Amino acid sequence: MTDAPYTTEDLRTEAARQHAVLTEDPDYMGIGERMEGAFIDSTFVDPDPETGTEPSTGTTWDELDDRHFDTAQRAIDELINDAADVSDWAINLGADGLQPSTEHAITINGDDRPIARIHFAFEPDMPDDMRTALVEGIGEALNNHL
Repeated sequence: MTDAPYTTEDLRTEAARQHAVLTEDPDYMGIGERMEGAFIDSTFVDPDPETGTEPSTGTTWDELDDRHFDTAQRAIDELINDAADVSDWAINLGADGLQPSTEHAITINGDDRPIARIHFAFEPDMPDDMRTALVEGIGEALNNHL
């Protein structure tokens, strides 16, 4: 037991609150500044990802003409403003040592759009086949009940 006047949960709650505040009002000009020199993902080519000895190529945002850059900057600002607040989830994942997966998700579709989505986070050393089996098992269970 610690003699601190706060709990681990208090720290997590405050970190989540501050994380959420950072996303509530993104700095529009800062978005543009961070776009400068950054590759547009769909154009990025890393010819030597293993060693990194070959230079990466692609188009950077600031290579776009002003109209396309400004349109992209406004769209990114809107996406950030409309993003779901997952601050509590993010803080707790990190505190628990879990890593979110970009390869595992289950989406439940309605008539014309998703109505629910389950994202997964795993212990870093969990084997890929175990991750996949877990997600597929949950997916099968959902299919049996929907």
